[in-house]
Amino acid sequence: MSDGGVVANDALRTALADARMTAEDLAARIGVDPKTVTRWLIDEGRTPHPRHRWQAADALGVEESVLWPDVVRAALKTGHDREIVAVYPYRSAAPRTLWRDLISRAQQRLDFAGFTNYFLWLEHPGLRAALRRKAEAGAAIRWIIGDPDSQVTTEREQVEAVPLTVSTRIKVSLDELSKLHQEAPQVLARFSDRHISMSVWIFDDDMLISTHLADLLGHDSPTLHLRRRSPDGLYDRYASHVAFLWEHGRDVWK
Repeated sequence: MSDGGVVANDALRTALADARMTAEDLAARIGVDPKTVTRWLIDEGRTPHPRHRWQAADALGVEESVLWPDVVRAALKTGHDREIVAVYPYRSAAPRTLWRDLISRAQQRLDFAGFTNYFLWLEHPGLRAALRRKAEAGAAIRWIIGDPDSQVTTEREQVEAVPLTVSTRIKVSLDELSKLHQEAPQVLARFSDRHISMSVWIFDDDMLISTHLADLLGHDSPTLHLRRRSPDGLYDRYASHVAFLWEHGRDVWK
């Protein structure tokens, strides 16, 4: 303890040493200023943003409760809401680094159940190559996408009334998916008209959910980040929704 009563975060310092990382390395991994990590090291009582806490824990390969036990203990939940990692008022408020980290870490399952999924190709230029590598490593990758020629799509276009139409956004995704399927035939895709109002993306035990509002576009959709903690929780309920979409979908490639 220093003269001012500040206690150094020895657990974080030890985790960095064990991972053979510097404060600068960790800062680069989670997208913060190195001075921020230094302040975490100096003052155990300084509380990082929840997103930065779990990113740091994942980067260092330790539990969040090891690095910041008092914070985690104070925020401990016992109900089903303990599966809620973060809440964003807009999908665009969810950091691109979050999407990149979830895709990168997933090893077994990646489900993309968005009606267009257009923004993923726009915001992540290396997505096709990343998914090809995932598929080659044995991950099951499935896409559930809207039918550009369906009545549901036409009606949604009338509601949104924007130049970049729903069908156009779907066709961009289909073009990218066709290229991916040629490189990695094990990547599967099906059409569905049943998820126009809600998108669900699954990355192993992590999940992102966007619920679409009125005539607003996808980036305006409130978004949840869930992590599976127990059977029949929020994660499993939404996962069953994706399973239903897949079961009743129509194959994109015959």
